[in-house]
Amino acid sequence: MPPTIRAMLEEQEARTLHPRAARSAESRGRDLPEPQDDERPVYQRDRDRLLFCKSFRRLAGKTQVFLAPRGDHYRNRLTHTLEVAQVGRSIARALRLNEMLVEAMVMGHDLGHTPFGHAGERVLAESVSGGFHHVLQSVRVVEVLERDGQGLNLTAEVRDGILRHSKGRGNVLMQGSGTKAMTLEAEVVRLADVIAYVNHDLDDAVRAGLLTDADLPAEVRRTLGERHSKRLSTLIGDVIANSDLDRATHIELSPPVHAALLMLREFLYARVYENPEVHEEFVKAQRILRDLLAWCLEDAARLEARHGVVVRAGETLERAVTDFLSGMTDRFALSTWEAIFVPRPWSIV
Repeated sequence: MPPTIRAMLEEQEARTLHPRAARSAESRGRDLPEPQDDERPVYQRDRDRLLFCKSFRRLAGKTQVFLAPRGDHYRNRLTHTLEVAQVGRSIARALRLNEMLVEAMVMGHDLGHTPFGHAGERVLAESVSGGFHHVLQSVRVVEVLERDGQGLNLTAEVRDGILRHSKGRGNVLMQGSGTKAMTLEAEVVRLADVIAYVNHDLDDAVRAGLLTDADLPAEVRRTLGERHSKRLSTLIGDVIANSDLDRATHIELSPPVHAALLMLREFLYARVYENPEVHEEFVKAQRILRDLLAWCLEDAARLEARHGVVVRAGETLERAVTDFLSGMTDRFALSTWEAIFVPRPWSIV
């Protein structure tokens, strides 16, 4: 009997990937064992499951930085994901790591993001018992919520990569972060995420007229470059040049480039993410989420009747409401708020 396509692809991985790369045939597997696919190794199956799930499609309607921007060229949470995948695969290919595993992790890394970006996340973090973080929600989406409550049954490595990607304003590199990932591919995704967002958020801020490339700190321009494409090239190339998988433990950046990346991130916090012009609209958006949260928690029967939200066995109404709200797109959150709180003109039918 001839070998399956999957077996041939696994054999290709064994021949071509770095010894420290995560090989599909050596995966720790899934919580629920499944028969192998004849054509696709396990990480490719995971990538496909994430690509075709409903939560992934909703990313197109979720804010990246600018709330409902008037213009077709601003990033949203879906285009962010695609740019992270490009950065991550560029690094993984050069280092002979598993590109498909990197892409699978990236496809799932932001599925738990709320509407209205981090402003929406802040509302739930402040209002829900035990707090809220989009990383944990992303894991919950793939393990519990997708496929009408069955979950996607992803491999342990992909779920770990989703869990480890976020760093907020903390350490960009895994070394010294107190966090240990199962794979080097997860470290690539963590770094690819920040490389992608600082560059595309800067590009969008320039497009919005909030600043110009010339406003960047001189050290950032000198070290990373004057243009968007040059900065991306510098950062990706530096990761590749400084990640010695034969000798070093982690994925690395050189100290000057690492420092410039952190400087660029802090510049964006000061000039873009916490900019009063941007922040003002998010204050309004946060009120919408607070109103919806309060309304949903008032009456479980009403919530089920009007929106089909059901409390899962062994869980609370607050947990169900958190899942419902965090899964909304910006547009759906706005339309739901209007339907509930904006009075309609009275008429006789």
